Amino acid sequence: MTKVKPDEDLRTSSGLVVPSNELNWSFARSSGAGGQHINKTSSKATLAVETDAITGSEILLRRIKTKLPKTVRVTSQTSRSQWRNRQLCLSQLTEMLDDAAKPASPQRRKSKPTRGSIERRLEGKRHASKKKESRRSDDW
Repeated sequence: MTKVKPDEDLRTSSGLVVPSNELNWSFARSSGAGGQHINKTSSKATLAVETDAITGSEILLRRIKTKLPKTVRVTSQTSRSQWRNRQLCLSQLTEMLDDAAKPASPQRRKSKPTRGSIERRLEGKRHASKKKESRRSDDW
């Protein structure tokens, strides 16, 4: 989990930095179990960040801008604590940014079928042929 103080910039493992003044927080009442506590506190945290505000290397920025929307929103209401939900939002955002910054995996090159797969296919065809042949009658 990413632990960041409110006045610190968010830094990801891939080298991206989100300035603390660009982290737009909003809070609301959570849903779910919690009794009276849930009705009195605004523990649901929503974090919004503009992708234009993120700094880092040019390649990483190009990747995240093509893979993520202009405004990235992350919400957490799993915990009863607002602080914990804020930390969860930061962790989710860090994970999203790191995933988007990864290079695309190379396309798989098609290879010829293995000998076993060819034999299985031909055996299946022979089996179907014999089944159909056994249904024929030669007494016309």
